[in-house]
This record gives sequence, structure tokens and C-alpha cells, in this order.
Amino acid sequence: MFSDSLLLPSAYTYRSVRSACKNILFALLLCANLTSSAFESCPTDCICASDIITCSNKNLPTLPRIVFQFISRLDVSYNRVVRLNTDWAPNPLDKLNTLILSHNSISHITTGVFSNTPNVRYLDLSSNKLSSLSETVFQDLTELEVLLLFNNAITQIKAGAFGGLHALQKLYLSRNLITQFPLEVLVGKLSLSHLELLDLSLNSLREVPVQKIISLPASQQHGLYLHDNPFTCDCTLYTMLMYWYKRQFRPVVDFKSDYNCFFQPHLKVPINLFSQSEDFMNCANSTINCSFHYLGMIYEVSFGDRLVVHCDSKIIDGNSVFSWVTPSQELVQPGNHSQNLNVFVNGSLEVSHARIEDSGVYTCIVINSRRKLNETIEVTIKVSNSTSDRSRSHGTFSTAFTTLAACVASIILVLIYLYLTPCRCCCRTRKTKRKPNLGSASSFILSTTPSSDTQPNKKASTGKRVVFLEPGREPKQGQNGKIKLLPADQVITESILKNSKTKSESDSVNSFSDTPFLA
Repeated sequence: MFSDSLLLPSAYTYRSVRSACKNILFALLLCANLTSSAFESCPTDCICASDIITCSNKNLPTLPRIVFQFISRLDVSYNRVVRLNTDWAPNPLDKLNTLILSHNSISHITTGVFSNTPNVRYLDLSSNKLSSLSETVFQDLTELEVLLLFNNAITQIKAGAFGGLHALQKLYLSRNLITQFPLEVLVGKLSLSHLELLDLSLNSLREVPVQKIISLPASQQHGLYLHDNPFTCDCTLYTMLMYWYKRQFRPVVDFKSDYNCFFQPHLKVPINLFSQSEDFMNCANSTINCSFHYLGMIYEVSFGDRLVVHCDSKIIDGNSVFSWVTPSQELVQPGNHSQNLNVFVNGSLEVSHARIEDSGVYTCIVINSRRKLNETIEVTIKVSNSTSDRSRSHGTFSTAFTTLAACVASIILVLIYLYLTPCRCCCRTRKTKRKPNLGSASSFILSTTPSSDTQPNKKASTGKRVVFLEPGREPKQGQNGKIKLLPADQVITESILKNSKTKSESDSVNSFSDTPFLA
């Protein structure tokens, strides 16, 4: 009994030890497998640390094949990669959020290359050889927030190239060859609503759509970098940049000396816009679309109408507090009504019934306590008397119409005088047909010799004599079409034309002489 009681604990202990050994051996084998799997998932020539894989500066011609599904950051910069194909990520890499492919020779990106990396938030493709961007290249990166494409050779950005990037906040396109402003990024159905920074510096832009840019929210305007472009000098561009500088937007404050323009594209000497006086190109009082100048927005309203003015601040969020200062230095805040002025919670100022005295410059003050920022925005309100404007425009139209009618009447009278005036010819020649004397000039002279058939009781003419000279049809050579009277004929003509004042008017009658003058 005693010996059996001693053997039972020994057998139990042996079985326990054996089971424990088996468990330890299984654990060791599992660790070995995991370790070998981890080492096998790290690409050759790369360095793996936890969830990071670095293959930088390894002279790789293609992207390494990544099978490690827990990777969060991949760096393949400074290599010789030319083309991005879809075989580099055969399995979904849902945890990958940072992908660095800069300083390669990438010139082509295959569609679907990012289909297995939908959660990438930071993509660096800078310093490559990309020349164009198709409309489907980035469509799978729905969570992308930062995209770096600077220092490439991009000349064309197709519409929709950034479509689907609804979370994109920063887009760097500097140091490229872009000649046309990518307006679809900011305006339209494919616009990026969350975009805060767009860098287009150091490109080949000669002009930008100023009218569209100034209609954007200030939160987007203050992140638009346009310096070091060969702009053509223009008042609209100058006005916009002056407004940005007055609002202290970082793109012009930080790069003030890099905003240049050229009067003509072929000129090589640039002009710095911020080193010019206020009368540069007579742009001091210029406006854009009559609704914007360098001091801010201009709102026009008719007398008695309602107007809502927005406080367009770049620091607006849920912690912003607004207040307005009127031209009469009256402070208006939300909930504090002042006659016909009211401030909404979102900072907009309402003018319920516009009056002439409401015209002037209004200042919006924004204070963000959480971010410890403040900003002031000035807007101009112009109230016009619609009745006086209507009468003035009617008077202008009446004056213009009267002037036009007078001009037309004058032209008609001139035409009537020139072409429709009847011929007042009181002299009638004899109906006797005469044989034309070619080569000489025919003349008809009123003589003072009385006619035999003159009635004694009829008044005679007043003694006026008229000579009708007609050039011959075939003038002699050397006469140049002019009548040249011989000396003897001149004496005869003068004697005939002399008015004999000694004769009475009753004895003088009209008679015609057919004696020709020789030419």
C-alpha cells in the first residue's frame, strides 16, 4: 500500500511534464514559422522595421513585390523605376497609408496600379518624368489627402484627372510645364471641395481666370500659389494680388518678390508687381466685373431692396465669432439688431431695407478663440436710387434718339437737294435744226437788235445778254478742250456784248444770232 501510494504521484508528474514539453515545443515551432514568414515578406535589398519597408537608393528598376499585409509605409525613392505596373501589390494592402516614389524616372502609370491600396493618404510622385495625367490614374485613391507631383514634365492635365479624390487637401504641381490653369480642380462638378492648397508656381502660366478665382471662398484663395510664372501684365491680375496682400494671404506675403509680369511675351525683362506704384497701368481704381477691387468685394443694391453680405474669412470654423462695424462706426453682432441691420450666426450681414445712408465700407471682424486667430475683412456697399437712375437712363435714351433722328433728317434733306431739285431753265432755244459745225464752238448771243415782230405795247427785256458757249466735238490739237478766241473775234464779241445804255428799255428786244465764234 505504501509503495503504491508513492508511485501514483510520480506517474502523474511524469505525464504533466511531458504535456508541458509538448506545448513548449509547439510554441517554439510557431515562433519559428512566424519569424521565417516575416523575413520572407521583406523584399530583397530592402530594410524592414515593424510596419515600415524602406527600399530607398537601391538602384531598383521596378517596384518590389510587397506581400506583407501589415505594412503602413513604403519608401522606394531614388531608384530607376520607369513604369508603375499592377503586379507590385498582388494582395490588398489596407494598412498602407504612405507611399513614396519620388526621384525615379517614372513616365507612365498603368490604370489600376493603386487598386489594392485604397487607404493611401500620402502619395509622393515628385521628381519624375511624368508628362501628362489621364483621367483614371488616381481614381482608386479615395482617401488621399496629400499628392506631390512637383518637378515633373507635366504639360497637360486631362479633365477628371483628379476626379474621385474627394478627401484631397494639398496638391503640389510646381516646377512643371503647365500652360493652362486647371480650373476644374476648383470649379465644377469635378472640383475638390476640401482642397486647401494648390501649388502652381514655377510653371508656364501667362494668365489665370481671375474672375473665377475671386469667386472662390477665402479658405481656397489663401492657399493658391502662383509665383514665378511668366504672367502678362494685366490690371485684373494686379488687383487680385493687391487684394491678397491686403488680406495677408501667405502665397503673396511669403513670395512677394517672386510675382513678376511682362508687358509683352517676347520681352525678357520682368516687372515685379509689388514694386510698382498705385498708378501702375492705371490700375489703382480698377475693378473686376464691377464687383471687386483691391480693397475687397463691392455689393450694389437698389433703394429699398434686401441685401445679404457674406463675411468670407479664411479662419471660419465652429469656434469663430463674428461682428460687423458699419461706416458710422457702429458695432453690430449676432442677436444685436441695429435698425435695418442684422448679423447671422454664420457671420453674414443682412440689410433688410437698403437706404442711401447705408452706403459705405463695412468691416467684418472674425475671432477664432481655439486657433487664437483673428481677421478683418472689408466690403463696400453701394445703394443706388432706382427712380433717379431710371429717369437718368430714360433721359439719356431720349437724347440719343433725338440726335439720331436729326442726323437722319439732315441726310434726307441733303439727298433731296442734290438729286430731286427741279431745273429752273427760263430760256428756250429755237426749234430750228442746225447742222452741227464740227471743229468749232457754237455760240448763241442775245443781241440788242430789236425784232420786227415785237409788239410795241409789250415790255422788253432789261438789257441782259447771255452767251452760250459749247465746246466743239473735235477740238484742235493743242487746245486741250478749251475755247481760244481770235483777237478780231474778241473785239466783235465785246462790241456785241456791250450794253448800250443810251437805248430805252422799250426799244430793246431779244434776238438770237447764229454767228459762231471760231476757236
